[in-house]
Amino acid sequence: METHISCLFPEILAMIFSYLDVRDKGRVAQVCAAWRDASYHKSVWRGVEAKLHLRRANPSLFPSLQARGIRRVQILSLRRSLSYVIQGMPNIESLNLSGCYNLTDNGLGHAFVQEIPSLRVLNLSLCKQITDSSLGRIAQYLKNLEVLELGGCSNITNTGLLLIAWGLHRLKSLNLRSCRHVSDVGIGHLAGMTRSAAEGCLSLEYVTLQDCQKLTDLSLKHMSKGLAKLRVLNLSFCGGISDAGMLHLSHMGSLRMLNLRSCDNISDTGIMHLAMGSLRLAGLDVSFCDKVGDQSLAYVAQGLYGLQSLSLCSCHISDDGLNRMVRQMHELRTLNIGQCVRITDKGLELIADHLTQLAGIDLYGCTKITKRGLERITQLPCLKVLNLGLWQMTESEKEYRGSFKPCMTPVY
Repeated sequence: METHISCLFPEILAMIFSYLDVRDKGRVAQVCAAWRDASYHKSVWRGVEAKLHLRRANPSLFPSLQARGIRRVQILSLRRSLSYVIQGMPNIESLNLSGCYNLTDNGLGHAFVQEIPSLRVLNLSLCKQITDSSLGRIAQYLKNLEVLELGGCSNITNTGLLLIAWGLHRLKSLNLRSCRHVSDVGIGHLAGMTRSAAEGCLSLEYVTLQDCQKLTDLSLKHMSKGLAKLRVLNLSFCGGISDAGMLHLSHMGSLRMLNLRSCDNISDTGIMHLAMGSLRLAGLDVSFCDKVGDQSLAYVAQGLYGLQSLSLCSCHISDDGLNRMVRQMHELRTLNIGQCVRITDKGLELIADHLTQLAGIDLYGCTKITKRGLERITQLPCLKVLNLGLWQMTESEKEYRGSFKPCMTPVY
């Protein structure tokens, strides 16, 4: 008997279709009725995010999404009312409105008029017209929200954070990148420092405060006291953060990833505070902190030897600093030392001798390294990523650059 793919049970077809990308999932539905029925099985679309341009009415759109079990939606352009989406998908779990510049408080207010218990993720990044008024609606009706993205929403103030602290007690991730009006007072609200007005978001695990210029070390004190579950903290470009603030962070036992990139007031003293505390960091980024030097590497070796990722781009470190650090860093997988112009072949030899688990290294702009040092680096058994941008090469070295072993993935 001759067997054909059309003889497969719908459940088997659905299992096969689940491995296709989103476009091909839609294409197989057009082949025949049997394939269409199989492709509409909810297991085929599990985890898929629908990307929509909302321009004109389409009565079949949301029933089709619901039939396939799709509960995650990204709106690429919004020319209809947001309430059209909310009414069409009452069980929506994730709503991404990032970059919908025409979304206003009024539009959001008309959409969120009753509780939406299924919604867990809301992305309003770069929705620049959104203000604290919208956060009031969100805090009132989206009680189960776990992820809130507000990056680039520059009209958000401390009042908005008070509303979040009042209503969103299940929040685990909050992005406030470039929210220029946010200050220590707002972070205090989130950390439960004003219990008489708001309980706080004490379940927060991921917080991004990049480029929030009004923050000082007081914010770090608030977080160290109230956010005991915090795992990832991004403070990059926060110029008001100083070494003294690191004392507060040094006792946050749950903290695993800390980004201090371009925090100009962080120096070797701040790294000392971090190393002498009870931190168990897996990742640390102090790139472009020009007061961080070789002494910091000695402190890292003493107290932060469990790091798996360390970024020191453009810091004033040298071969001597690497010599003081590498022997203790047995867990290190990623090392970024791009634009550290004092690093020479001697430093690369130290890395090759001791950081045997290294999978990625950034040497962008390290102008004092030569073919000799690179020969040692490329012998690392686990190395997969190597960035050599702006490396000054002779013609013979250019030929050598193309001869990396197959497991290497040079990134230029």
